[in-house]
Amino acid sequence: MSCDFTHTALHGYLDGELDASGSAEFERHLEGCRDCSKALEVEESLRSALLRSSLCESAPISLRKKIRAELDAATSSPARPRIAAWRWAAVAASILVVATISWYVWPRPGSVTRSVAPPPFTAAELIDAHIRSLQPGHLTDVASTDQHTVKPWFDGKLDFAPPVKDFADDGFSLIGGRLDVLGGRNVAVLVYARRKHFINVFVLPTKEPDTPIHPPGLRQGYQWLHWRHQGMEYCAVSDVSVADLHELAQLIYQ
Repeated sequence: MSCDFTHTALHGYLDGELDASGSAEFERHLEGCRDCSKALEVEESLRSALLRSSLCESAPISLRKKIRAELDAATSSPARPRIAAWRWAAVAASILVVATISWYVWPRPGSVTRSVAPPPFTAAELIDAHIRSLQPGHLTDVASTDQHTVKPWFDGKLDFAPPVKDFADDGFSLIGGRLDVLGGRNVAVLVYARRKHFINVFVLPTKEPDTPIHPPGLRQGYQWLHWRHQGMEYCAVSDVSVADLHELAQLIYQ
């Protein structure tokens, strides 16, 4: 490929590592660049082939917690030589990367392979709702880190009760909730903070069967994950990494 964008931006775009402006610039570039369009098509075909395979077993969240605990113990213990702690941290970090990749790149054993109904809204609607929420004063209607405050706030405002949980101990702090509209329907939105990023989790009732967490989607530099569980339809969207977004989805799915 002769185009510089193929080497400098394509993989960042595919993996959701570009910011919103960078993604928009690359999408405009794709409209007139045959080399990049072809390269992107090849990479997406490869990813789809991997997603359809069963190359490894999904790692449980308990493994991630165990590695974190052992990392903390190794790096905080004054009795251990400093170099040994760093060596252990490097090994544990490598294991963590492999475990994280297995969570969101490959499907679970026994996952649903039949055709499932798509969400009752478009990707454009979802991203527009997320971007709209980032405007000043639009992120939350009820601002609270207490799930026992956020959950009852929805009472009487919707014809269903969304599950509300805080995952601050796992690095995803609940900061509030709001009402929004997707596909012409009123939906609940749970808002989480991950470092300096916000994650919107849209929730609405469904009669469709449960599904595993679907492979991530990407648009305008934002990534989203969609799944159904116990009569509820979920869609999480943010500019965090796919690994972070999938970790929150796994926590909610439990």
